[in-house]
Amino acid sequence: MAISAKFSLKSLTKIPKPNVLRTPIANLLTNPSKSHLKFTPNFKSSSLSHFTTIPVSKPKSKSGTHFRNLTVRSLFTGIVEELGEVEQLGVSSDGGFDMKIRAKTVLQDVHFGDSIAVNGTCLTVTEFGEEDFTVGLSPETLRKTSLSELEPGSLVNLERAVQPTSRMGGHFVQGHVDGTGQIMSMVPEKDSLWIKVKADRNLLKYVVPKGFIAVDGTSLTVVDVFEDEECFTFMLVEYTQQKVVIPLKKVGQKVNLEVDILGKYVERLLSIGFVDSIKNLR
Repeated sequence: MAISAKFSLKSLTKIPKPNVLRTPIANLLTNPSKSHLKFTPNFKSSSLSHFTTIPVSKPKSKSGTHFRNLTVRSLFTGIVEELGEVEQLGVSSDGGFDMKIRAKTVLQDVHFGDSIAVNGTCLTVTEFGEEDFTVGLSPETLRKTSLSELEPGSLVNLERAVQPTSRMGGHFVQGHVDGTGQIMSMVPEKDSLWIKVKADRNLLKYVVPKGFIAVDGTSLTVVDVFEDEECFTFMLVEYTQQKVVIPLKKVGQKVNLEVDILGKYVERLLSIGFVDSIKNLR
């Protein structure tokens, strides 16, 4: 029988990172009386769960048919398609965590195993209906992203993975969150909104003025970088404010950050002496 619940995910970020497959997380969830999790069962969660760190083999669809292990490599543009609403959060019978989201646009051509970015986090569709879909969340995903702050009723940015024929309206976004930032200020200027975000120095080094960054999955242009404050700023025009979840957040809340991967490639090439090797070819 599935264990199900309505609860806040915030406490789950404190669960120790498992070293091997014998993770204690499943034991904590199947024996809630022995864990620090507090929740009240109130809904039947999905029978499917997708782990981003421990592969799940041959999960079943509603029809009982199997589909292959979900090792999806997807690409997004950071152009949010719609705001979805979190309907339910719960513990699945497989020892994972399920999240059901009410949506419309992203369901138009959805299939089992599709990738949908939720606040910039690439997640896999494990179940869907006419008005909602379910994704699985691993403990590692909850530790590394701001999804741990979600609760029923929260709004989230949604974007389907791009197809080869799609327009590239933003920049290359993988949906692999690099870390979280903290909103330090939100200052309006006429109908626009200035937002300052504090980020870890290990991420800030990849952030450059007029460069790209994905904030909660929204492709944005960096305005300024303040090294002394460990912050960067960006501006949201009125149209964007109405289409994404960022303006609905408060100062002090977390946002998911994914830096431009091109900076990582450059750093990697320099660190292995790529430039010197090219010089030696002359």
